[in-house]
Amino acid sequence: MPRETTAFPLNLPSPPASASLYRWLYDELRAAILDGRLRPGARLPATRDLAAAYRLSRATIVTAFDQLKSEGYGDGRSGSGTYVSQVLPEQFLAVRGPHAERRLPHARVKLSSYAHRLQPFRGTPPRPMRAFRANQPALDLFPTTLWAQVAARRLRRVSTNLLAGGEALGYRPLREAVADYLNTSRGVKCSAEQVLILSGAQEALDRTARILLNPGEPVWMEEPGYPGAAVVFRALGARIRPVSVDAEGLDLERGRKKWKSARLAYVTPAHQFPLGVTMSLRRRLALLEWARRSGTVIFEDDYDSEYRYSGRPIPAMQGLDRSGVVIFAGSFTAVLFPALRLGYLVVPQEMVDVFAAAESVSTSHPPLLDQAILCDFITEGHFARHIRRMRELYAERLGVLLEAARDKLAVALEISTVEAGLQTVGWLKRGIRAERVAELAAQRDVEVVPLSRYASGKTRREGLILGFAAVDPRELRRGVEELARVLAGVAQRRWSGTGGAPGSRPFFGP
Repeated sequence: MPRETTAFPLNLPSPPASASLYRWLYDELRAAILDGRLRPGARLPATRDLAAAYRLSRATIVTAFDQLKSEGYGDGRSGSGTYVSQVLPEQFLAVRGPHAERRLPHARVKLSSYAHRLQPFRGTPPRPMRAFRANQPALDLFPTTLWAQVAARRLRRVSTNLLAGGEALGYRPLREAVADYLNTSRGVKCSAEQVLILSGAQEALDRTARILLNPGEPVWMEEPGYPGAAVVFRALGARIRPVSVDAEGLDLERGRKKWKSARLAYVTPAHQFPLGVTMSLRRRLALLEWARRSGTVIFEDDYDSEYRYSGRPIPAMQGLDRSGVVIFAGSFTAVLFPALRLGYLVVPQEMVDVFAAAESVSTSHPPLLDQAILCDFITEGHFARHIRRMRELYAERLGVLLEAARDKLAVALEISTVEAGLQTVGWLKRGIRAERVAELAAQRDVEVVPLSRYASGKTRREGLILGFAAVDPRELRRGVEELARVLAGVAQRRWSGTGGAPGSRPFFGP
């Protein structure tokens, strides 16, 4: 046992034989400070007294003292020694009760007009897959092992240049690979210099809108259309001008009669979201000419055109552009997996510098290692093989849905003919309310989205969005059976002339 000294009244245990001596002393002194044996302002024992009492070297004691001082437990005073700090680190971290300290009045934080226009959204936690989840690929069939192998190879040979960062436009080899793919498979006419790598379609929309729009300027949007685009435009203070969609896509003539020319027109010509129609060549050429004459920029969102089940994918409208009025956007989210967060923009040559400048003052560029891994995945041929495999799988699942729906849903629901994409539309018979059907279907673990949620006003027909790509055949058949039960119950109430329980929402409109 150590001998007691008047200079060091604390009774510290002997240091364990296997312990680091400086660490043992530091721990014991810190414990003495925290439990009050050494109070704030108290002088720590002199190093020579500790050395004599515990047979330690002064270097060990100095190291322990320096550690205490660096962490805020001690203060060194020149010529006087080391003292316990008046304010300990734990006091800064202590959580006070609501009445421990009176809050001082302060001015309310003022938010910008942009912040007030934002729509609150925090995302949704992962949920078990069920029919008929829309807008999602078959994640369980993504080749994760192959992706891991590609990633491991890339990381083993990663260069210091890649670790250092890169161009605001993105990883150049990936931009070259994207340009080659778009020129070959999508009929886009571009060079790698026009390709900008972003975190996905949503950032592409936000970036384009910030560069082209001022608050109050008009934007044409398809009606019904993609809600994510409307969220961006509203947040920036733009005025959304809905333009109806017919069998040929966005109805240009109706839009021109209803609205004046727009600063930006958002369209999904290859596979209209959410109705699934393809914009005709006649309508595309007319839209391009209108944009050229009116000074409008067209944002072409090519969100899932890779998945076409009859014939080749429809060439992009950008490939028909001779005036530089089209900005073309695509994403790897629906093709590979949402967590990848990588997409691309193809911008006219004269806009490249301003888009690069905008990227440099925000994210600089998406993570380069992810870009390099994706580039390898594309150039090694895995990307094209995955698309072919998924196209066959989704066509099979669409067939299962259509066959099951013909057998069990035809009385109340007509599923639209679809040639591409990850979901389709089911049109309800007259008088059936989609919102009520969705509510009842959810009680049976079936997800359907009313078409009205994609429109700014009242839809001409009641419909449901039915996803099929992410849902296996067995779950698709279960979903059809449960939805058939819901619709049968609705039909029975309709025929019996009842409107449901007292106080409940009616099943049918007027």
